[in-house]
Amino acid sequence: MTDPIDQLRQRGFVQAVTDEDGLRRLFAAERVTFYVGFDPTGPSLHIGNLMGMMAMAWLQRLGHRPIAVAGGGTGRIGDPSFRDEERELLDEERLHANLEGIRSQLARVLDLSEGMLLDNYEWLGTFGFIEFLRDVGKHFSVNAMIARESVRRRLEEREHGISFTEFSYQLLQAYDFAHLYAAHGCRLQAGGSDQWGNITAGIDLTRRLHGGEVYGLVWPLVERSDGRKFSKSTGEAVWLDTALTSPYAFYQWFFNVPDDDAVRFLKTYTFLPLEDIAALEDEQRRDPAARVAQRTLAAEITRITHGDAGLQAAERATRVLFGDEPFSGLDDRTLADAFESAPSVDLPRARLQTGITVADLLVDCGAARSRGEARRLVEQGGVYLNNRRASDAAAPVGPADLAGTATAVVRVGKKRYFLARFA
Repeated sequence: MTDPIDQLRQRGFVQAVTDEDGLRRLFAAERVTFYVGFDPTGPSLHIGNLMGMMAMAWLQRLGHRPIAVAGGGTGRIGDPSFRDEERELLDEERLHANLEGIRSQLARVLDLSEGMLLDNYEWLGTFGFIEFLRDVGKHFSVNAMIARESVRRRLEEREHGISFTEFSYQLLQAYDFAHLYAAHGCRLQAGGSDQWGNITAGIDLTRRLHGGEVYGLVWPLVERSDGRKFSKSTGEAVWLDTALTSPYAFYQWFFNVPDDDAVRFLKTYTFLPLEDIAALEDEQRRDPAARVAQRTLAAEITRITHGDAGLQAAERATRVLFGDEPFSGLDDRTLADAFESAPSVDLPRARLQTGITVADLLVDCGAARSRGEARRLVEQGGVYLNNRRASDAAAPVGPADLAGTATAVVRVGKKRYFLARFA
């Protein structure tokens, strides 16, 4: 059987391991309990987090036991790692809603009946301040904490600095590992490479508190070869929550990755065997225009994240939006994602009852400067409403003419799109 470290490395999940030989021996000797933490400071996980979820799923498929830790305790503080500004502290209502979203998203990829989903507020919330300083804080050197790159960089920023709250974060995450070792026999913490310092701090604290021998493994942070990152802090996140990123937009993001990324992402974001991925790579090399690797990648990751129904919706929206079919049956979120760069206008929904014509709509959404110009465009046959050619500028526009429940898509010529939203 392939060693788990080799399996993860072949698929791109290994950047560094604290004691690779020791971890290999542990994997060979027993079913290893491991954990990965997830930050609940956003309303949803994103595809950067999904890489960690996939690594966990592979280890689980190889017979090992996952613990997913939703950071209800650490989320009240915020990890300062490689951030320029302090995180916003969340109120209890928002934090609870974020945690619920994380739970449902993790369950799509992991078999939680064979693993565990824990909230670290369960144990961190019981500590008194004096007790924590006495039992945990005494094991940490301030010199070592300051030397960490993520902390040092913040200290060098005079305008922002770092608060004592965020400075203490690494103690809390380190204690997570020590607690999980003592309570659940957890021997491995894994995470993105930005967590290396937190992980090694946890290894050291576990040894000091319990004499335990534990390990750490990190994977590279995910970036596209064209330099685009996807994370909350960069504003480039591709969310797992359909309310934030529709299945269509999710599918299209992966369908449009550069060729250099398609095979790499097939390894990290799908469960396809490596030999099947190699065959796709060969096919892609022979006929790059067919985009077979991107098409397969987009389908597989959308199915994993959004299920068969989400994939079917994404593929149908793709056929409609890039074909000649009317834009019927598409939801407003998909239309907004598909035409996010198009000029848009919000109009009162009452106008659908009181009277708005095709010419009015062209003027209101900016497709024509006057009703006279709107009439000429319609007469010339160059105006489309929801991919249907408009033949009468004076025709009324009603609820039945919308593509979604509230959206009208206007096209002038071949490529000039405008959106009107009736709220």
